[in-house]
Amino acid sequence: MQSKGTTIKDALAKWAEKEKQEKGEDVKVSEAKEVKLYFQIPPIDKMDASLSTLTSCERLSLSTNCIEKIANLNGLKNLKILSLGRNAIKNLNGVEAVAETLEQLWISYNQIEKLKALQALKKLKVLYMSNNNVKDWAEFEKLQTLSNLVELLMVGNPLEEKHTLDGDWRDRATKILPNLKKLDGEPVIKQDDEEEQED
Repeated sequence: MQSKGTTIKDALAKWAEKEKQEKGEDVKVSEAKEVKLYFQIPPIDKMDASLSTLTSCERLSLSTNCIEKIANLNGLKNLKILSLGRNAIKNLNGVEAVAETLEQLWISYNQIEKLKALQALKKLKVLYMSNNNVKDWAEFEKLQTLSNLVELLMVGNPLEEKHTLDGDWRDRATKILPNLKKLDGEPVIKQDDEEEQED
């Protein structure tokens, strides 16, 4: 017998109840700036239409669930940070719905191989996608369209593992993405920066 996952609607109701207990007042889901729906029991397996009620949400956490598809983000007109780490997401389709506002995407520990959908996220500054399945430079190069991207975490992807062994990962990655300030948790130091600091 297939056990049903927690729905977004139920998770939101639980979250609002918990917030009410902590704050001592009713919390309107539509007005909440930060909503945490991570680690639900049973886990959330679908991003259903109830998400569209989160019209004021700037930071949404759905990590540590069993979500397979990114969906129903259309109503989240103010979303800046989306956390979907530790799920079962295979591709990034659906994330385009928040392309106008999203600045940080945390999506480590999933099964993502293709990065095309990210190209729509023109405001994206931070991308955490360690421990996924990105295998080749052609996919990695799709991040070049993200001119605001300054921080990237790619540890544990086959591409990063292979080229870290070869010793050329950081050089190649930072050549492709010259605007990066931080790669895999470490500052990116460029020759020009060092010279500028001496002036």
